[in-house]
Amino acid sequence: MKVATDDFNPAKKIGEGGFGPVYKGNREFLNEIGIISCLQHPNLVKLYGCCIEGDQLLLVYEYMENNSLARALFGPGNYRLHLDWFTRRNICIGIAKGLCFLHDESELKIVHRDIKATNVLLDRDLNPKISDFGLARLDEEEKTHISTRVAGTIGYMAPEYALWGYLTDKADVYSFGVVALEIVCGKSNNSFVPSADCICLLDWACQKQHNGSLMEIVDEYLTLGVNQEEVEKVVKVAVLCTNASPSLRPTMSEVVRMLEGEISIPDVDLI
Repeated sequence: MKVATDDFNPAKKIGEGGFGPVYKGNREFLNEIGIISCLQHPNLVKLYGCCIEGDQLLLVYEYMENNSLARALFGPGNYRLHLDWFTRRNICIGIAKGLCFLHDESELKIVHRDIKATNVLLDRDLNPKISDFGLARLDEEEKTHISTRVAGTIGYMAPEYALWGYLTDKADVYSFGVVALEIVCGKSNNSFVPSADCICLLDWACQKQHNGSLMEIVDEYLTLGVNQEEVEKVVKVAVLCTNASPSLRPTMSEVVRMLEGEISIPDVDLI
């Protein structure tokens, strides 16, 4: 491992996880390896192996050529990728499918707890893969929710979880809604303040929809091939996902079907 990373040369460092630098290693080692080793899906980062030597605990993941979604959307200079609308839509759907697998389709029912743009990685073909399972928790079917110490990222955490530690899979749904808006807008929910009247992307999207000017929120880098109907679909789904009431948020299975046009999107009040 030391040879492969040139003795953990800073120049080889490709990012930061929730619990440390990513050479391919994280501190929440046992939790992460215990969960990710049981999960195989095209939209989840693949674990190749691990190394335990002395006090060194290392995880080895597949290399993701295009780094994180956050860098692709918000990165400086040449780090930012000019993602077209088709690619952004596919990234939204891919993240949704990965979460749907975690919540409903895998043998282990998983709540990720830290869905955000930096935890979505992009491969050579810009396919999204959810990463960083250091905070993930098992969703026990006999329990309605998990009461837990709050851990995650401000700006992406569902209110019931951030305020009271009330954790269900609907917390991931909320986080997905924030990320979906970031994909449309090309702006970070944690650093972009639209105006004095709007303190976050969600407020901004609601205001623009209400004013009939929703297309104004679309990333300025998107100049061609933007389908207004598709933009409205993604924004409406994102607003549903970020409803203040967990019970009124869709499941990730429903999100996938809405984004792919298999079921209609319920009317939402964006005022």
